[in-house]
Amino acid sequence: MSTPDQHLANPVDASTSAPGTPAPGTPAPSAPDAIVPDAKDWTWVLERACPDCGLDTPAVAPTEVAAMVRANAEAWLAVLAGDEDGLRRRPAPGVWSDLEYACHVRDVFRLFLVRLDLMLDQDGPLFPNWDQDETAVAERYREQRPQVVAGELAEAAAALAAAFGAVSGEQWERTGSRSDGARFTVGSFARYLIHDPVHHLFDVTGERV
Repeated sequence: MSTPDQHLANPVDASTSAPGTPAPGTPAPSAPDAIVPDAKDWTWVLERACPDCGLDTPAVAPTEVAAMVRANAEAWLAVLAGDEDGLRRRPAPGVWSDLEYACHVRDVFRLFLVRLDLMLDQDGPLFPNWDQDETAVAERYREQRPQVVAGELAEAAAALAAAFGAVSGEQWERTGSRSDGARFTVGSFARYLIHDPVHHLFDVTGERV
């Protein structure tokens, strides 16, 4: 399986809206079951609580993120233990199934570990772009096996949690940037990251934090 940063296209980053909710001006999908690309900028979650999932991202301490990643992964493992047909079923045309959301979360954990390593190893790195929608198609999220995804998600979450858990002192102030101009410290990067899997768990379960 390829790594997230091998799918480089538009500067669409790991977003947190439910696929099927396009940004203004986004072209309609070409097929009835196609996912509408999400081109919205979700960095606003660093400034205020999310009205949908309920996570107050600005109030999250970066040092809490490692434990939050582990807890979130456990919740996803519970989701993936469900009926396989149900996991593959899309709730509406153009909206990801539970399995597709889980695959996305797994790949977000992998992607953010790559980016965290860049921030810790380099001065002010520019992150390679990642197109989440292209990745979902290229990696055939809908065809992946839930049991395999569960193991991979758990492994990716453990690695990312360990990496965040090892950050200390001035490392929290190291920086990195996306090609759209969004600039993060390791601290704000940690807060931005955790909103994604939390929000997608809400997309799947309907339960707010």
